[in-house]
Amino acid sequence: MNSLFSRLLLDWYAQNARQLPWRGRSDPYAIWVSEIMLQQTRVDTVIPYFERWMARFPSVEALAIAALPEVLKAWEGLGDYSRARNLWRAAQILIEEFNGVLPREVPALKKLPGIGRSTAGAIASIAHGLDEPVLDGNVRRVMARAYNINDPLRSVDGERKLWQLVTDNLPPGKSGAYNQALMDLGATICTPKAPDCTRCPLQEICQAYALGLQDELPVIAPKARIPHYTVTAAVICKAGLVLITQRPLGGLLGGLWEFPGGKVLPGEQLTACLRREIREELGIEIKVGRSIGVYRHAYTHFRITLHAFACEPSNGIEPRPLQVNELREYPMGKIDRRIANEIFNEENG
Repeated sequence: MNSLFSRLLLDWYAQNARQLPWRGRSDPYAIWVSEIMLQQTRVDTVIPYFERWMARFPSVEALAIAALPEVLKAWEGLGDYSRARNLWRAAQILIEEFNGVLPREVPALKKLPGIGRSTAGAIASIAHGLDEPVLDGNVRRVMARAYNINDPLRSVDGERKLWQLVTDNLPPGKSGAYNQALMDLGATICTPKAPDCTRCPLQEICQAYALGLQDELPVIAPKARIPHYTVTAAVICKAGLVLITQRPLGGLLGGLWEFPGGKVLPGEQLTACLRREIREELGIEIKVGRSIGVYRHAYTHFRITLHAFACEPSNGIEPRPLQVNELREYPMGKIDRRIANEIFNEENG
């Protein structure tokens, strides 16, 4: 089917396609890496990460043989580290089961860690030219407005309708350009707020524009209240050494390093929480000293306020201590990296 929708879209894309470092490549690996990085992350943020990643891990083989800490360090600051762990695990599977080559077909791609239907469609269409659709956040918004879809995004009915629309409008043999055009249009013109309808190639057929509903669509279901937690962290230093611990691989920020601590219990004082957490986690007693800082951060499903304190061990240190200057070599989440940078600056003031 070569619909008016797809013709208008492709004509626009031919003149307005963004110049991105992963475009124009024939390497499915590069397309895969870019699509994973672009999940939940803006293009401008992704570009330097992508370029550094491809320089360090230029192939499936290079990624598969890398150590996980090196992979996490390359991802540091990009968020949702499960994406990096999935890339690493998938690369090893590709070496073991697919001779290091990404499958072409969507069903096989979806069996790899971290690859869902939309990402598989992007790889299959962009890297291999297969007639497969994509439905990411930008595409959902474009289609919901163009076709006046009143079902909430992510609802069963909404997803079914949107997948049907992107599939029905997909022009055979041009799926890669079609999918990238939809993503570009959503990112640059059909934006979440104040869409630039005067420049939109779909203006003449957009139902939301005709009805004046651009600001009401897409329909987004109310989000549940995001919980907030108060947590503490101990910067335990002794004789020029600082203690950090590694988070379990299976959880949030899995495999990253952190300053140990944990959540404050109801009615618990910050210093009491910190002593309890260090006792439970590391089996050592500490003396809690001055405040290093208060840090706030929002994750996908919750927010935290973290209180960091300078601490001294009251008995022997069992976990691994390291020189302060070595902190930069260990992959960390954003808050722990901020703390590490402050400690480093103090030491090297």
